[in-house]
Amino acid sequence: MTELKQLHETDLNLWIEEMAIAIKNRDVDAMDWDNLIDEIEDMGASQKRALRSYYYRLVEHILKVRDWKEERERNKIKWSVEISNFRREIKDILEDSPSLKSYLEKNHIKWFDKTVSTIVKNKLFEIGEPQPIPLDKILDDDFFGVAE
Repeated sequence: MTELKQLHETDLNLWIEEMAIAIKNRDVDAMDWDNLIDEIEDMGASQKRALRSYYYRLVEHILKVRDWKEERERNKIKWSVEISNFRREIKDILEDSPSLKSYLEKNHIKWFDKTVSTIVKNKLFEIGEPQPIPLDKILDDDFFGVAE
């Protein structure tokens, strides 16, 4: 195993610094290509996982505000803050990687249905309307699930 490949296993941060130096110097012979490719692919997958996770949490909290009547008055402010936070994280991800918007649009309905399914399966509360909320509404900063 080459020194750089070994470094990737023992000190990822130092490996990244060494790769950055090699890239800046255009030193193709110093590159640990296999691990570099893996790391780059993982970066994209990581952004997709984060987007999906924030989407699930955003929809879950919108549905809590909209449908969990027994807990709404006590938790509405907290849930609304969470909605704003999750929405901001999604928008930040999309600002950093605009190409992920099509990934979000493509998966919106499937992810919405999974969120509803998880709530129903765990019997958290009754879902009033299981039909997906339009994505533009979910991402609307003024939408919190119910009319104020």
